[in-house]
Amino acid sequence: MKKFDKKLVFEDGCEYYGYSFGSLDERVLEIVFNTSMAGYQEILSDPSYTYQAVVMTYPLIGNYGMAGADYESLSPSIGALVVHEYNDAPSNFRSEESLGRAMARFNIPGIYGPDTRKLTRSIRDHGSRKVLLTNADTPLDKALEKLKTTDIPKDAVSRVSTKQIREVNPGGKRHIVAIDCGMKENIVRSFIERDCRVSIVPWNTAAEAIRALRPDGVFISNGPGDPEDVPETIATVKELLGTVPIFGICLGHQLISLASGAKTYKLKFGHRGGNHPVKNLLTGKIEITSQNHSYAVREESLPGTGLTVTHVNLLDKTIEGVENRAKRVFSVQYHPESAPGPQDSAYLFDRFMDIIREG
Repeated sequence: MKKFDKKLVFEDGCEYYGYSFGSLDERVLEIVFNTSMAGYQEILSDPSYTYQAVVMTYPLIGNYGMAGADYESLSPSIGALVVHEYNDAPSNFRSEESLGRAMARFNIPGIYGPDTRKLTRSIRDHGSRKVLLTNADTPLDKALEKLKTTDIPKDAVSRVSTKQIREVNPGGKRHIVAIDCGMKENIVRSFIERDCRVSIVPWNTAAEAIRALRPDGVFISNGPGDPEDVPETIATVKELLGTVPIFGICLGHQLISLASGAKTYKLKFGHRGGNHPVKNLLTGKIEITSQNHSYAVREESLPGTGLTVTHVNLLDKTIEGVENRAKRVFSVQYHPESAPGPQDSAYLFDRFMDIIREG
């Protein structure tokens, strides 16, 4: 039997042993789980997983390989991938390389073999928390000392955001300025499908600079980490509110809420998966959604902000969408651009286009 060469160590001394694939790096990360049954490539390349070790609850990962057209970021920054069974011989006519080879190329470590069901129950019961991914022979006392003395960085958004303005589809009819806090490529594709020219700007771009680009609408993207760690973006959104139509997704939803005067808080283990039921309070319809977030908006903080709740999560009643019609701003906590995943919420991009046309 092959000897274990990798392990996960928690601050309480629990150890989960397995085998390495991808990069061989040692890292201290926040451990979370994702319940999606497909889409590991999109998860691997989603910038929102920066500094996180993602446990995949679906047991077999890697079986359909990696396709160049399916990346959500050209430079994946996920902390690590934790799977039960890894397949290094993919069978898929679109596959261009194996998952492990791609992870090694992007310096992303992985571990396979641990009991991912037990790991998921631990995260569910005790919450997302720090973990050390290290060699199997690392002494426990040294591993615990490293966990104790290593903080997870708070620069995730600045790390993954574009460093300069990037323009996509310059011949588009409508001009969208997208504030990149860790934006997924399928969001850009969704705007291009609607004949939009997209100017992607860094996370800390000032409101004055955005207005100088003369946008028809402003989009606030998804991204990693605590929304309160990016006060520069909050200040920009606050200054833009009421001057131009604004649409936000995930982290963008939280930033719009904070800019409006609301508060956010960290969930025990977050929402990560492709089948979360959300009720649209405006239509009464239930949408099946793709989600990836650790934070949510406090409902009791909304009075006086001008925001009203438009969507609610049916699993835990957390806020999934808000709007301020007077200021032409709305946002959702989930991902209407999900790929692969449910397409129930793609209409939100059309709604943004309608608000822009009405303006």
